Amino acid sequence: MLIPSINASLNELVSLLIQLPDSEYAKPCVSLSNSTIGEHTRHIVEMFQCLENNYISGIVNYDKRPRNKLIQTNTDFAISQIKLVQKSLEKANKGLKLQQIIDGEELQIESNYFRELLYNLEHCIHHQALIKVAILQMSSIQLDENFGVARSTIEYRNKCAQ
Repeated sequence: MLIPSINASLNELVSLLIQLPDSEYAKPCVSLSNSTIGEHTRHIVEMFQCLENNYISGIVNYDKRPRNKLIQTNTDFAISQIKLVQKSLEKANKGLKLQQIIDGEELQIESNYFRELLYNLEHCIHHQALIKVAILQMSSIQLDENFGVARSTIEYRNKCAQ
């Protein structure tokens, strides 16, 4: 169920990007502290790419991302990168080490591929919620009602509606 949920969130993002001209995609938004929809999209994509690129070595450091400006300025390129992420998700679970430097101290924490996929899904949804703040200021853009909403919230709402 994890991979289909990730694909659903990424497909929602693609559906949004198809509607956005590059000028709006790369335009600073005051409500997002002058960040752009493109920057949030790049962040989502590069987190998944980081996991993919470090799967074989088994050491994942999300701080070591390339920060590819093309992903954050060109919707067609961003969409192509999302599609590549989606094609690379299906892998066997295996142990990973999550590496990060906090306040000058290097930490290594045991994790695994499925746990990191789940983290990336939740992280993706969080950034989609931020993107939604910017999109709601644009009247011409259509969003899925669950865009940027946690899966647990969707399930809770569905139970309440019954």
